[in-house]
Amino acid sequence: MRGLFRNNFYATLLGAEAFTGIALLVGVFVVAMDNAIPSLIIGYMLLVMIGFSLNSIASIRKESATKWGKYKLTVPVRKRDIVISFFASQLLWLAVGIVFAGVGIALSIALHGNPFDRNTDIFMLFVLGIGISLFMGAIFFPLYFLGGEERNEVILVVSLLGGIGVIMGLTTLINIMYPGNMTTWQTVMSGIFMMACGAASFTVSVPLSVGVFQRKEY
Repeated sequence: MRGLFRNNFYATLLGAEAFTGIALLVGVFVVAMDNAIPSLIIGYMLLVMIGFSLNSIASIRKESATKWGKYKLTVPVRKRDIVISFFASQLLWLAVGIVFAGVGIALSIALHGNPFDRNTDIFMLFVLGIGISLFMGAIFFPLYFLGGEERNEVILVVSLLGGIGVIMGLTTLINIMYPGNMTTWQTVMSGIFMMACGAASFTVSVPLSVGVFQRKEY
């Protein structure tokens, strides 16, 4: 498992380095700007959390190009471990994105103050970024292992849109449950609910993807 995880890390590293450079440049710009425009901070936080996760998932296409994915089946590793290593890799890069988002918002607040009306707004931004990333991964991997190696770009776009769509659906459901202005407690509980749904879908996707991969013929 450690070797598989390390392989996924290096496969993602090149794209991650390029994205890190972009994230740093955009982050410096956002932090330097007066946060009277909170949309800049919102966009940056979502960009880094979703972007690092997206890059991790996108790196899987390198295996299709180099045939490394088929070669791995000839070495003494279990198919289950191969699948789990992809999920673990996404969680690692999602954590990196969370760190970038946290540092960005912390520096912006330290320099310019809190641009949001409610303290829970920052919490909900993390919920959205993490939730979209988790749902995206939960959708992508089963579809990919189902036979989408030649169409992984399309599956990637569908997964991203699906993750956004699920979050939008949950947000609509919460707004129906709590019409009008929500209290701080209701907002926090709604965020926890959305995070729980994302974590549950990501967790369920692991055995589902393992089952699909184990039944696939190469």
